[in-house]
Amino acid sequence: MNAQSRQTVALADQYVLTLSCPDKQGIVHAVSSYLFMTGCNIEDSQQFGDHDTGLFFMRVHFSAEAPVSLEKLRASFAAIGDSFHMDWQISGADDKMRIVLMVSKFGHCLNDLLFRARIGALPVEIAAVVSNHTDFAELVGSYNIPFHHIPVTKENKSQAEAQLLDLVREEKVELVVLARYMQVLSDDLCKELNGRIINIHHSFLPSFKGAKPYHQAHARGVKLIGATAHYVTADLDEGPIIEQEVERVGHDVTPDQLVAVGRDVECQALARAVKWHAERRILLNGRRTVVFA
Repeated sequence: MNAQSRQTVALADQYVLTLSCPDKQGIVHAVSSYLFMTGCNIEDSQQFGDHDTGLFFMRVHFSAEAPVSLEKLRASFAAIGDSFHMDWQISGADDKMRIVLMVSKFGHCLNDLLFRARIGALPVEIAAVVSNHTDFAELVGSYNIPFHHIPVTKENKSQAEAQLLDLVREEKVELVVLARYMQVLSDDLCKELNGRIINIHHSFLPSFKGAKPYHQAHARGVKLIGATAHYVTADLDEGPIIEQEVERVGHDVTPDQLVAVGRDVECQALARAVKWHAERRILLNGRRTVVFA
């Protein structure tokens, strides 16, 4: 076997186990013993016990000494998961997560994510881009990614969301990213994709609602520009927070300069949130998140 072949095998045998469950003695021992007995080696392990919720969270990156399928790993771990009432998942560490990006008329986050995915900075495969406008069809086409124009009106909102869900199912999409998609999603869609939709917004909410929030911020002399990436829930812009980014600004900046700074921090916060989710580093903890970054 040549060096390239050895590297391919090594990459194929890397896995990530994530779990959450009621906190009790023996969880770490059970997980580590299972990995030892199945001929696996722990590469990295992170854990957190939340005294407020009584829940335990764990992420383990491990390798297998001999080739083993995901199906076999999942089947053999199921008994441990059941015994501790775990919500758990085992995934290939190097598997690229299939995602869909959604955008309206502001394209900075879309452009940033497309480029990061192209250069390998994000472990994702962009299955499609969905928009209620056609402004970025040419940009998306330049990346050879399917572009789906799904107009949304009051009359066709349910049909548009059904079309989106059909796309998610057909393309086996694991994550939907609202890269400045300016439509409010229905409660039913939020529940259907719970923990699988990430949104980005400026952190002035709810202080500066409505149009031109950065101009409102300038009028109030804001000194920090911020952005928040969070999971989408039925409570508008109040889902579990994943990541936040801020940038200090002075008294001499113009409204347009604030907008430019805002675009940068939105891109940074959203890209980190997508990366962490794709790497299975985020676990839901009620209205909060545990992020093993």
